[in-house]
Amino acid sequence: MNLKKIAAFLILISTTFNLHAEDGHLLWLRAKSTGKVTIVCSGKSSTLAIAKKELEQSWQGKNGAKLLLSIKKSKAIKGDGFKLSENEIQANTELGILYGVYELLRRQQTGEEIQNKIYNPSYERRILNHWDNLDGSVERGYAGKSIFWHDMEKGFTITDKDRILWKEYARANASIGINGAVLNNVNSSKLMLTTECLQKVKAISEVLRPYGIKTYLSVKFSSPALIGGLKTSDPLNTEVIKWWKDKTKEIYKIIPDFGGFLIKANSEGEPGPQDFERTHADGANMLADVVKPYGGIIMWRAFVYEINSKDRAAQAYNEFMPLDGQFRDNVIIQVKNGPVDFQPREPFNPLFGAMKKTSVMPELQITQEYLGHSEQLVYLAKMWEEFLKSDTYQEGVGSTVALTTDGSLFPQKYTAIAGVANIGLDVNWCGHHFAQSNWYAFGRMAWNNQITSEKIVDEWLKLTFSPIDVRDSKPSDWKKNFLEPVKQLMLESHEATVNYSMPLGLHHIFAGLNNTHYGSGPWFEPKGIRTDWTAAYYHKADVSGIGFDRTAKGSGAVSQYHEPLKSQFENIETCPEIYLLWFHHLPWDYKMKNGRILWDELCYTYDKGVKEVREFQKIWDKAQPYMDEQRFFEVQSKLRRQSRDAQIWKDGCLLYFQQFSKRPIPFDIERPVYDLDYLSKTDLTDYLK
Repeated sequence: MNLKKIAAFLILISTTFNLHAEDGHLLWLRAKSTGKVTIVCSGKSSTLAIAKKELEQSWQGKNGAKLLLSIKKSKAIKGDGFKLSENEIQANTELGILYGVYELLRRQQTGEEIQNKIYNPSYERRILNHWDNLDGSVERGYAGKSIFWHDMEKGFTITDKDRILWKEYARANASIGINGAVLNNVNSSKLMLTTECLQKVKAISEVLRPYGIKTYLSVKFSSPALIGGLKTSDPLNTEVIKWWKDKTKEIYKIIPDFGGFLIKANSEGEPGPQDFERTHADGANMLADVVKPYGGIIMWRAFVYEINSKDRAAQAYNEFMPLDGQFRDNVIIQVKNGPVDFQPREPFNPLFGAMKKTSVMPELQITQEYLGHSEQLVYLAKMWEEFLKSDTYQEGVGSTVALTTDGSLFPQKYTAIAGVANIGLDVNWCGHHFAQSNWYAFGRMAWNNQITSEKIVDEWLKLTFSPIDVRDSKPSDWKKNFLEPVKQLMLESHEATVNYSMPLGLHHIFAGLNNTHYGSGPWFEPKGIRTDWTAAYYHKADVSGIGFDRTAKGSGAVSQYHEPLKSQFENIETCPEIYLLWFHHLPWDYKMKNGRILWDELCYTYDKGVKEVREFQKIWDKAQPYMDEQRFFEVQSKLRRQSRDAQIWKDGCLLYFQQFSKRPIPFDIERPVYDLDYLSKTDLTDYLK
């Protein structure tokens, strides 16, 4: 090694180790004050006290500046929105002031211009759904145990450490505009509505309340029979209605600002009104009536599908469209972004825009159930942006999913959006430092459904990784060598994951062993399992071709989309290639637009995904001089795992599908590393160890 290389190496090492060690627990809230500010505010409350404290701790504006916090009614400001200028934050509510403070501080820290402008939220209720269980486990959680619930031997105990963590959680949510939390799993425990459990919910709500976070609960529809001692849970039974009224009164007595209930009914074995030959509307409306006097809402999930149905993707539309207009105005139908189940890429659920007389709210998944858990770096805002900007055409051109759900096109008494949380007891909250970006992005998109994924990632990287001490790095160097390349990595990460896992409209071909949904598993089709939980149900690979036929000649699900989408998806010549195998079963030698046959295109796309992830490793390694040691090495390790995962996906899928295509893998593509026999017989959860 020559002297120049030795010198460069020593500089790199010294620079890296001089950076402040960070464990990620502070999330995007790392900023410290660089100046003093005089705050003028006549009001006094716990929420306004938080706003003042945030300004004092994190002010990076002009030293000695004066800032007016003004609660003054304005018709132009909606809900908890606010008007922001360099010297004043005006809002209709105290929460509006708090949100304005966070917006001002964010702009100071990211170097954005502070304009005289009104900021109104796109959705009134911006909610995290926690799939946390009372035993402390988290369904589809990849960041440790629940922040709310302990192991059952500890019961419903509450510690000072709990309260500190809940406060940190509330602060993080408020900083990005999230104002609600469903505290437990949609597959709810029957104990959720017991008095002892509700006392703990009260304690949680007391910590969250000053930050504007309403608490909600998922509850079993059969609670009257399970814990109420009734013989039935029929929603039209007078005793059942009385039981719910009494229980709701009890809840609001101890939690006056309780938000309402989230219900998973007649889905995957959960009880519901159909058990009593009633409709979803019957069940939802009964609950809506009992919470209405208190201002509560009912979020009724549309995630339903029958065993051995012809097409699982069509079930929600078939079941809910006939009920449009029959729901109370405080019922919101909660619909997953796609018609199957949080897949890496799906067309939007056709219920969006189609239900014109019923409030509908999107449900997004922040936790990466089908996207590599917290092992893989996948920035989800690109996928959500694609979803929200999808045109439903229900009210003509420009009827995007965003506009059909935020009250712009259809009258909705309440508007809402939900995200399935990725939060746990891990020190960095999310299991992967970059998974924090998806929590952040959800909040930003819930507040502004027109914001771009690129804008969000620029904010998040600056807030989360910019050097705290300016002596650590020149700002121009950090921007060129860290911000720009890592931003591009994140923006490309979702497409790369689709490429190496399920490209061209393939979906739900995961390893199903132990129900982990982790790793490739196109062969997954064990005896005795319901068919719509197998991979073969979706890819339908055989010697004639591959893909799920949802055209008029197949399941007919394409008819659920409004024109011109229906015709566009139906016609093989106009169907977007990203959805090709979602809507069509095609021969292996089908000619793609680029001239390749389908089999070759699959091979090249899988290979491209692997190469992209390997490039991510190089980008991250080059960024080492601009990073603290702990987070650098933890992310580096995750990227190595992701590169191995991508190889497994590529090898497993191509070798499996090759059995049907009977064609060679193009010779200019790197050869498979693993054997199909090994992959198909190995419990893929081993890869998580």
